[in-house]
Amino acid sequence: MIDCNELGTVPRLLQGRVCLVTGATRGIGAATAEALAGMGATVVATGRSAERGQDLVSGIRQRTGNEDVHFLRADLASMAEVRGLARTFMEHWHHLHVLVDNAGTVFPTRRTTVDGYEEVFAVNHLAPFLLTNLLLTALRSSAPSRIIVTSSYEHRRGRMYWDNLQGERFYFSQQAYAQSKLANLLFIYELAQRLEGSGVTVNAVNPGLVHTNICMDSGILIRTFKQLMDRISGLSPEQGADTGVWLASSPDVDGVSGRYFQRRRAVRSSRASYDVAFQRRLWHISEELTGLSAKLDV
Repeated sequence: MIDCNELGTVPRLLQGRVCLVTGATRGIGAATAEALAGMGATVVATGRSAERGQDLVSGIRQRTGNEDVHFLRADLASMAEVRGLARTFMEHWHHLHVLVDNAGTVFPTRRTTVDGYEEVFAVNHLAPFLLTNLLLTALRSSAPSRIIVTSSYEHRRGRMYWDNLQGERFYFSQQAYAQSKLANLLFIYELAQRLEGSGVTVNAVNPGLVHTNICMDSGILIRTFKQLMDRISGLSPEQGADTGVWLASSPDVDGVSGRYFQRRRAVRSSRASYDVAFQRRLWHISEELTGLSAKLDV
């Protein structure tokens, strides 16, 4: 595992590479951004809070000695802000070598976004779907480049409720989260197929049970269970970030695409995640919901 406290011993594998990390102001995202900066990358971190973002940038610069660390504020629950994030990034950086779609959320009751979408589905799936597609031009022109999407072991509990994708008819917090994590895998498998031969790879990662704040707004039962599991077996954010950082930087995975990783090993995901009809159906639904132009399709 890469230890950010011993960055003097870390090879600067990513010198000259540009990395964008979403959901980077705390937890796995913050640990990922710092590890990539420690490898010499230009790191662009994103999050909802400008204050936390500036604290993140200052801390990473101080601890790694890498001044090429930046922050872009965006609320990924808004498709307009996702588009704004992609536009602002492209205005400042012409290359993108690593995209880490890490941002995620979960809520105890159904919440809707400014676009009228169920928020867990919007943040966990629609936002990375749209952002990744909007940045494909930069990723293609920077090839070899890599896309890493944070999924979860919980995808195995997920089911695609096609007539209730956004919880309009019924809503259960854990199912909404599990469905969104399954959607991550349906997305990356379809995208990997579309990007074959482009020099852009896309993989998903299960970070494990990590001690983060993701469930702290999810009701007393889920919150209590999460706190108990954290005490028993919860990983640190740095440990949770390890496989994603490895996927972003290691020559061991050059050219590897369309795989699901945990503990630096490619493993099988759920049977449902390999359903090609599901992959294509979700892709087309996501295009419609995000307003993705056909010209931006790959």
